[in-house]
Amino acid sequence: MVETLPVGRFQLQQQRLELKRWIPAFLSSHKTLFVLLWIAAFGSVFFWQWNIGGSGFSIFAKVGPGRPMPKMRPFAFNLTDFGGVGDGIADETAAFERAILAISKFGKRGGAQLNVPPGKWLTAPFNLTSHMTLFLAEDAEILGIQEEKRWALMPPLPSYGYGREHNGSRYGSLIHGQNLRDVVITGHNGTINGQGQSWWKKYRQKLLNHSRGPLVQIMWSSDIVISDITLRDSPFWTFHPYDCKNVTVRNVTILAPIFEAPNTDGIDPVAIKSGWDQYGIAYGRPSRNILIRNLIIRSMVSAGISIGSEMSGGVSNVTVENVLVWSSRRAVRIKTAAGRGGYVRDITYRNLTFDNARVGIVIKTDYNEHPDDDFDRKALPIIRDISFTEIHGHGVRVPVRIHGSKDIPIRNVTFRDISIGITYKKKHIFQCAFVEGRVIGTIFPAPCENLDRYDEEERLVKLSAAQNVTDIDYDI
Repeated sequence: MVETLPVGRFQLQQQRLELKRWIPAFLSSHKTLFVLLWIAAFGSVFFWQWNIGGSGFSIFAKVGPGRPMPKMRPFAFNLTDFGGVGDGIADETAAFERAILAISKFGKRGGAQLNVPPGKWLTAPFNLTSHMTLFLAEDAEILGIQEEKRWALMPPLPSYGYGREHNGSRYGSLIHGQNLRDVVITGHNGTINGQGQSWWKKYRQKLLNHSRGPLVQIMWSSDIVISDITLRDSPFWTFHPYDCKNVTVRNVTILAPIFEAPNTDGIDPVAIKSGWDQYGIAYGRPSRNILIRNLIIRSMVSAGISIGSEMSGGVSNVTVENVLVWSSRRAVRIKTAAGRGGYVRDITYRNLTFDNARVGIVIKTDYNEHPDDDFDRKALPIIRDISFTEIHGHGVRVPVRIHGSKDIPIRNVTFRDISIGITYKKKHIFQCAFVEGRVIGTIFPAPCENLDRYDEEERLVKLSAAQNVTDIDYDI
């Protein structure tokens, strides 16, 4: 019996037979094979080079949506759903406002997520809402509009009395929120860029009539999470949670130029504050129960981590651990002055590394900058119960400078396991004035004579009779 094949199947078999006869003949030509391989290799390298170069013809560019954005709330929207363009030119303010207004209606249903896709999103300041996640995709960048007239004016912070730089109103933040609960700002390391260059220039030229605004400021709120994003080039302080509870910041990169970017504190409270002189005393809100850890910091103009000088509401129960400060003017600093009132107490520094810092540890009690002349000169801060353990480093000019005074002595400071390589071979580089405390075990460099000495078992070796000796030298 003869099997009859369908026409389509017969033609397919014929094509396969012809292909089998053609391939060996083609490959028998070594020249043809060489050219084929050369074209394939060149094409692969060419495609790879264009792909990583970030430019070139569109046929070589990356395609597709990139990393998918996870859904972290019951409901999720894209900024483009509300008219967002993302070309870095269009004003996206209205799109953000429409999106957040829509999200505000989902609070009782678990909240909603606003996805910011890849692109550049130019916007004036806008306000967040409760039960909201703002998610910045990889290669998404929110850009702050540079015209200061587009930045709303706000009352001064209650604990400051008036604007930090000018009397009266202050500019608000690019991303703002008040009396919120359950807010998350996160992403695939997208960026919030304040474009602070024009603000810094106008500040230096004294062309601003109001205090500059932060990049992100959340006030009187709770349960705030900032994670996995980049914050850069803020006009003023970068992230400022004000009178908030349960705030978590993790896996965040904060960038600003080393010089000529004034007051771009990374995170307040990594520059921990609690009010300014009589206004902070009256407001009476302490900063407390703060954990700072696993950071890499550089500051050429200030300090890696600071407490104060505005600490009039009090600062307590702060732990700073697992921190590297490199190529900085100062590593860690506490600063205050007469007129501040308040207190700094129960502060623990542990496992810190200083790599090329001019001064390692600083406590300063004469930082005499005040909002006005009405401060109470008899309002003296209390500085006590501070410990430094496992502090190491190299390339440090002055490892320790603790500058108390007769009116503001430093009490109960503990040093243990300190070894800091120095660059300045001069005596008295462990500097003290009006400080009382103890050294446990052997530390390097040799401590000042103001401190009691204990052995490794914490047994008293020698009491100091020179707590009030002054050995401060700012010329080093």
